[in-house]
Amino acid sequence: MASTPPGQRRLDILQALAEMLEQPKGDKITTAALARKLGFSEAALYRHFASKAQMFEGLIEFIESSVFGLINQIAERHDDGLTQARDIVGMLLHFASQNPGMTRVLIGEALVNEDDRLQLRMNQFYDRVELALKQALRVAATEGHGREEEVAPRAAMLASFVIGRWHRYAKSGFKNNPTQDAPLHIALLLA
Repeated sequence: MASTPPGQRRLDILQALAEMLEQPKGDKITTAALARKLGFSEAALYRHFASKAQMFEGLIEFIESSVFGLINQIAERHDDGLTQARDIVGMLLHFASQNPGMTRVLIGEALVNEDDRLQLRMNQFYDRVELALKQALRVAATEGHGREEEVAPRAAMLASFVIGRWHRYAKSGFKNNPTQDAPLHIALLLA
């Protein structure tokens, strides 16, 4: 029988956790339920993660590396600041629609009653997203699209729009797709 490659069990645990987060009811996830889903003991979970908080940190690391990797690609691909801002907002909405379980982490719902440092880390994530939007809008302002004093409020508005769409998606049981009519909404926000 082939052995499991190093790190694969860890990835399996994170994938199972993400799948459990996709359940619309959003019940609290226990390590016992996670172990049951994977077909092994809770002790086996703790051989790979010291705590449930570490499991959520693994999901947050996936979110951060995915989202900020894509933001960097957008910035490299487009010189135009408005296009960068538009594509960043669209990508954030698309990421949520493709990863419903991660959306519950993005909005903090899955982190309720977990270690406070997890929500702090998500708050830092929001700040970094807003910073990326500010950078794109600053480029747009130098290109004559908007004024420098509008950059920070517009970036905050765009970030709030994204977070609101994520909330609506999660709270609808993943029925209200955050990408629905997104190009029109984004165009109105960037007008």
